Amino acid sequence: MDHYSFFDRDLSWLLFNERILLEAEKEDLPVMERVNFLSIFSSNLDEFYRVRMPVILAVNKLAKGAAHEKEDVLLEAQKLIERQQRKFGKVFTSRLIPLLKQNKVNLLFNESLPEAIRDKVADYFFSQVMAFLQPIDLSETGKKFFPENNRLYFLIILDVKGEKEKTVLLNIPSNQLPRFYSVSANDQQYIIFLDDIIRYNLDRLFASETVSGCYSFKITRDAELDLKDEYHGDLSEQIEKQLLKRDMGMATRFLHQPGIPLRTLHSITEKLGLQGSSVVEGGAYHNLKDLMGLPVSLPALRYTRWPPIVNTGMIDKESLFDHISDHDHIFHAPYQSYNSILRFFNEAAIDKDVQEISVTLYRVASDSRIVNALISAACNGKKVRVMVELKARFDEANNIKWAKKMKAAGVEIIYSDKALKVHAKIALVKRLVNGRVKYAGLLATGNFNESTAAFYTDHILMTANPTLLREMELLFMFLGKKAKTSEGYPIDFKHLLVAQFNLRQRFLELIDREIDHVKKGLQGAITIKLNNLEERILISKLYEASQAGVKISLIVRSICCIIPGVKGMSENITVRRIVDRYLEHGRIFIFHNNNEPEVFLGSADWMNRNIYRRIEVCFPVYDPGIRAEIMQIIDLQLNDNVQAVMLNQELQNISIEKHEPLVHSQRGIYELLQHKIDEKV
Repeated sequence: MDHYSFFDRDLSWLLFNERILLEAEKEDLPVMERVNFLSIFSSNLDEFYRVRMPVILAVNKLAKGAAHEKEDVLLEAQKLIERQQRKFGKVFTSRLIPLLKQNKVNLLFNESLPEAIRDKVADYFFSQVMAFLQPIDLSETGKKFFPENNRLYFLIILDVKGEKEKTVLLNIPSNQLPRFYSVSANDQQYIIFLDDIIRYNLDRLFASETVSGCYSFKITRDAELDLKDEYHGDLSEQIEKQLLKRDMGMATRFLHQPGIPLRTLHSITEKLGLQGSSVVEGGAYHNLKDLMGLPVSLPALRYTRWPPIVNTGMIDKESLFDHISDHDHIFHAPYQSYNSILRFFNEAAIDKDVQEISVTLYRVASDSRIVNALISAACNGKKVRVMVELKARFDEANNIKWAKKMKAAGVEIIYSDKALKVHAKIALVKRLVNGRVKYAGLLATGNFNESTAAFYTDHILMTANPTLLREMELLFMFLGKKAKTSEGYPIDFKHLLVAQFNLRQRFLELIDREIDHVKKGLQGAITIKLNNLEERILISKLYEASQAGVKISLIVRSICCIIPGVKGMSENITVRRIVDRYLEHGRIFIFHNNNEPEVFLGSADWMNRNIYRRIEVCFPVYDPGIRAEIMQIIDLQLNDNVQAVMLNQELQNISIEKHEPLVHSQRGIYELLQHKIDEKV
């Protein structure tokens, strides 16, 4: 494996985030959608500093003075981020703010306050903002302060007559008040940052001193939870305790406005315990992920909406489960309405024939109708078994909340152990109809979450296939036994591909089969769509297949550690990346199999965590019509020359030359699915 090359995953992730910036640069996109892409970029970068930067800093510290492949990653990452931040600032200030102004929307950015709105802004400050301000004088001996994670602050330098200058920290209460204040005057909308409302009124706060300097900053902290393997109590209680400490983690970034005097910068770094963090000079405003909430309501400045396609033929059916018994059905969110998935759970909750419901939940909607249906099912006397993943990063508190509610209603709650996450997206309903047991199931590429289903592209299979559902039942039995005893038992999966059992080995066998076909002079090709591609054994097998002559087409949204197009190693591998109005999330695996293609969908990316530390489920698509539909969707994406880019050997985003016919894959998928519904009507 050493003779193969692998791209660093952290740098790859930053290059994916750069792809987000490319959308913000596009002149043909509505201006508010471009602003939203800047917001997504900023949010992603915050997560990078919370999740990835602690690892880079730790490895970099260990690598000092020794040869190590990650020794230079910190420097390269910092260079990339600095370049991207400059691009961000240029796009935002030089293009988007002027475009907003052309539409009578004035986002005040490093500008003085227009006379026409000063009274309204002052009134808002005195009546709303002032109550939340809590200045901390760091000049006092022994005074200590712990800045919260990603909260906004001002560092203020005060000159006091006859005394030494004072250093004061002042909170910007964006966690308690809207980040933006909007006011209209003279047929214009003015939007003011909360930060600036405070800046404009500093002389009112410090009336007896002179403000000689005011600089915004924020601290980003490590997000990792410290779960003790030797802890034998309730896992939810342990996680709840750790969540209280999450924002107390090690500082990974000190992001500050330019111009802080060097002596003050050194002093504040020491007083706040920030010596080990990356000190980054940014702009005057931080947390620009808040731009997603910019109060602009003009429809012309946003995407034209694509209403979710409704399968009217399914609505007319008296029983959804009888409809599933007839044949398999697939739903493609968010193009198609998620109501059929909600109906699956709602009908299961009240159907007199339903005896048991089993489901895995990874990220739950904050106001989940699916969980409410499961609670109703338990109240209606059904046996309901739910595997709730409490360790879903940044969703732990919400998942714990719902787990408690379900448990109180009589739902059997199963938690995975500390070392293993359950990331599979499966649901199983067991019915007793005229003395016969019947099953219906959902197998999905994304979470059972009606909120994210509005903008994540995923595929959900409804099936009554007994071979698939029997194996799902065995998996639920395994998860229940493992949760109680920390021991499982082997299952010989013949149809499902399940991480911890057969998933990696089965994928290796499927790649080997394509290699064998090519060696025999037959056709061999592989098409894979993933969010992330990192695992070295599977990547090495793809390199081997490329060298054998197998044509490999990859669509990878974010992290990609395979290097395409290298002569003698990967000249038969191409990698595309698609960023558009919806977040590409579904995982699809197509093996040509000498013109008898096998298609799999599932929850598993090819990352170390998915392959080795999670329960994942990928599943075969047996229905010929559904298989053809999936391949049509993938064909549109492989031919996208509007929103797709190609990745080169440095994994840079290379634009595809636009030519006729223009193929915009997300629009094409929507039109394809709409046409299929129209044909049935």
